[in-house]
Amino acid sequence: MHERCPKCGHTPLPADQALPAACPACGVILAKVGQVATARKRLDAADDLLDLDLAGSRFAQLLTPKPLSRASIAGYALLLAGLAIWGVRLMAMDYRTGELVQSLIHLPLLIFHEAGHVIFRLLGDWMMVLGGTAGQLLMPVIITVAFLRQNQDPLGAAVGLWLLGVSILDVAPYQYDALEPKLMLLSGGTGEEGGHDWIYLFSSLGLLGKAHLLGGLTHLVGSMVVLLSLAWMAWLIWTAWRNPPG
Repeated sequence: MHERCPKCGHTPLPADQALPAACPACGVILAKVGQVATARKRLDAADDLLDLDLAGSRFAQLLTPKPLSRASIAGYALLLAGLAIWGVRLMAMDYRTGELVQSLIHLPLLIFHEAGHVIFRLLGDWMMVLGGTAGQLLMPVIITVAFLRQNQDPLGAAVGLWLLGVSILDVAPYQYDALEPKLMLLSGGTGEEGGHDWIYLFSSLGLLGKAHLLGGLTHLVGSMVVLLSLAWMAWLIWTAWRNPPG
C-alpha cells in the first residue's frame, strides 16, 4: 500500500490499490509501480550477494597458496622451522634489559627506523620522532600487502607478517627503557642525555610513568603477531601439501 503516489507524491490515494487502481493526479497504475519497486529491491539484493560472493572468492584466493611441488613445500617447511626457532629465541630475549637490541635482526630494522625519521620530518617534530618507529613497522606491512595484492603469494605475506611481529618486539625495549634510560643510543649516550624517541613521545602524552607497562604490552603484541605468522605459514604449507599440482 502506498500512502503517497510514488511518481508525483499525490495524497490521498484509493484505499483499494489493486489493479486497475490509479493515482487520481498523474494516472500511474499503483499496483504496477509496486511490482517495479519490488523487482528493483530483489535485483539490489542479488547484486549485494554477488558482490559478497566475489569478495569472498578474492579473499580465498589470497589465502590459498598456489600449487607447489614437493621440493618447494619442503623448502618452505625448512624456512618455517628456521623462522620458528628464530622467532621463539627473539621472544625469549629480555626486553627489560634490551637483550633484543643486540640481535642480528636489529641492524636492518635500525636502517628503516632511521629512514622513518627522515621521511616523517616533513610532518613536524613530533611526527619526525614517531617516524622512526613508524618506518620500521611500515616496512614489513608494505612487504606483506605487496605479497598478497601484487604477487598473490600468501606464503610470502606470512613471512612479512613474521617480520612485522619481530619489528614490534624490537620497539618494546626502547619503550621500557624510557622510564629509567640505560640503553646506548646511536649518539653514544643514554636517553638521559637526550635523543631518546620514547622519552620524548611518552612525556608529550603524559605516559612516561607507564613506560614499563607499555613496553611489556608491546612485547606481548609482537609475540602474538610472530606466533600468528608462524601458524598462518604452517597452515598454508599443510594446505599446499594436501593439494599438490594436478
